Amino acid sequence: MKELKVAMLGMVDENGHPYSWSAMFNGYNKEAMEDCGYPVIPRYLEKEPADNFGVRNAKVTHIWTDDPADAKKVALAAKIPNIVEKPEDVIGQVDAVIIPTDKGNEHVWRAKPFVEAGLPVFVDKPLTDNVEDLKTFIKWVENGARIMSSSSLRYTKEYLPYFISTHELGELRYINMTMNKSWERYGIHALEPVFRLTGPGYVSVQNTGDETHNILHLKHEKGIDVNLAVIYDMAGSNLKIVGTRDSVTLPLKDSYYSFRTQLQEFISFAEGNEPSYPFTETIELMEIIIAGIRSRDEGGRKVMLQEIKDEVNA
Repeated sequence: MKELKVAMLGMVDENGHPYSWSAMFNGYNKEAMEDCGYPVIPRYLEKEPADNFGVRNAKVTHIWTDDPADAKKVALAAKIPNIVEKPEDVIGQVDAVIIPTDKGNEHVWRAKPFVEAGLPVFVDKPLTDNVEDLKTFIKWVENGARIMSSSSLRYTKEYLPYFISTHELGELRYINMTMNKSWERYGIHALEPVFRLTGPGYVSVQNTGDETHNILHLKHEKGIDVNLAVIYDMAGSNLKIVGTRDSVTLPLKDSYYSFRTQLQEFISFAEGNEPSYPFTETIELMEIIIAGIRSRDEGGRKVMLQEIKDEVNA
């Protein structure tokens, strides 16, 4: 199989994915990576053995960032040979596109040229944060577009045994997950691993917090109550799972494993394989994100998820 050429397109504030994700594909220049502006990135990259770099049969060959000065720095740090003047310049030059930005309200315009060109596209979490853009993505996928989006925490190594089975805990009754930063950009990190544990079937979402302290209560049709706390300056992230027989609290430690596994899955998808989860899961996840924003903005109103689903399907 030929080596896939991948374009890394876009870069926004408080998000260093173009550096770290490109390094996972290509390896990296240690001295240049120290200047990336995200001190955590070189620290977790340096912990990895050489054979942990490389993502299936693919390389990041093209880079574009919103600020052209960033593209030069990313290219040097992550050994990317081609810098383009505008994102559309990669069409005809690459086999797949990664949009590593995490502002959901921008993703339709960022993805549109590549969807229309028929390229497989990975969109960083969250896919979107509003109904109209979600309807656009659904229409694209229904018309044959190859789009994938997820939180890297879907692949968390420490959670994997419980993604496989929670039988030892009994019937699930309560789950709590904590995360930092904003609900709009990081809420999906708190939500998606919980969703893997419960499966689809959420009934209601209530957010009684504010823009910096999002405190959510979700109810699932299986009788599971979920609390998500997404607080801007919170330190650390933990997942607590409680069943009728036992409970467990799990830390989040190995971010590199999660990111690289996520990228491995996208390249498999770009090669023509089916993903390990259906796009319908991404749809419900985005409906929950949207419901959480609406609940908070409307003073903590309990939003029935069917309300959002009806708008999406209208």
